[in-house]
Amino acid sequence: MSDNTRLIWHAVAPQGAKALFGIHHYITTGTNLPGELIHLVFLRVSQINGCAHCIDLHTRDLLKTMSIDKVALVPVWAEVPHLFSEQYRAALAWAEEVTLVSETHASDGAYVAAAAAFEPKDLVDLTITIAAMNAFNRLGAPFRLPVKALA
Repeated sequence: MSDNTRLIWHAVAPQGAKALFGIHHYITTGTNLPGELIHLVFLRVSQINGCAHCIDLHTRDLLKTMSIDKVALVPVWAEVPHLFSEQYRAALAWAEEVTLVSETHASDGAYVAAAAAFEPKDLVDLTITIAAMNAFNRLGAPFRLPVKALA
């Protein structure tokens, strides 16, 4: 292996990958969260963490249901509140709070807003979604998973 070649994490640790993908399966099939909201949160968390593979993947997923105009403005969603519903804005704010927890300490204000926008189980499922995407990002970025984007 050359200095630039990174391990393919899911091939090296298939049981770990299976466990993490089990959480992904739960999120996408076992919750009441809308699919578009899940992909929106996946994208925003990946943008914060700088995971090229996940940004590429979840942008493509989100473009199946959301306009390019909205997707392009996800990083600055708070500046264009008219483009995102109250629930989507609460989810994005909570995603940022939880992803940056070492800085935000999951502030009371963000929690109150998220709790007002989601039923209790949905809020827990949203937080599991955020935690799972953070885990995927912490594998995708360090191991430099490839992107589909071409020059």
